[in-house]
Amino acid sequence: MKLIGKTLLLIGATSDIGRATALTYAQAGWDVHLVGRARERVQREADDIGARTGKAIMVHELDILDTGRFEAFLSEVLPLPDTAVCVIGELGEQARAEREMEHAAMVMRTNFEGPALLMGLLAERFAARGSGTLVGISSVAGDRGRASNYVYGAAKAGLTAFLSGLRNRLSKAGVRVLTVKPGFVRTRMTVGLKLPPLLTAEPQEVANVIFAMAEGGKGPDVAYVRRIWRPLMAVIRSLPEPIFKRLRL
Repeated sequence: MKLIGKTLLLIGATSDIGRATALTYAQAGWDVHLVGRARERVQREADDIGARTGKAIMVHELDILDTGRFEAFLSEVLPLPDTAVCVIGELGEQARAEREMEHAAMVMRTNFEGPALLMGLLAERFAARGSGTLVGISSVAGDRGRASNYVYGAAKAGLTAFLSGLRNRLSKAGVRVLTVKPGFVRTRMTVGLKLPPLLTAEPQEVANVIFAMAEGGKGPDVAYVRRIWRPLMAVIRSLPEPIFKRLRL
């Protein structure tokens, strides 16, 4: 079926942020391609969003750790999307990552290697066309390594740096590269965690920021979903190392 209008590629469709973002775009009239690891779960999201909006929702299966399939996967996504949003994230368990190399590697690859390589391939296709917008979900955890989540934070720091370099390289090629740092979000991934209300966003808040940044035409290239995070993380980044080491963060 030939799609009409603008098209979104949403990578990480079964997450709470992914679902909210896909629904936001579909409600705005976009055709949507949903990508996830388990086709059945992705199809359920697609059926629900399609029923709510009447829009064409395409379904794709892809494991972000299966980097060898990225090229073939992108050849299946037609037409080349106007905007691609990658919301994939895996918090993992810090204590387990300290003990088990395999778990640490999974967290690092899921949050950095897979998303970065896939967005890099998309960026090349966007650059060849001369247009396109890429949105990557990073994290405030990547702003400075903290004892409580430094494996996850290191991976997100890598993604932030990758998106920054990609943005710098493609700024004159008609391709926009945006970085969103949600902070705490009330999702299935954070169930059981004690979250501070002032610093905790809802999935729809994140989706609204993504859509405003990517499609609003103006605004920053890097955004914290809740603005309070910007001065807070500026303070944390500026702390001298001897003081920082004494803190429990």
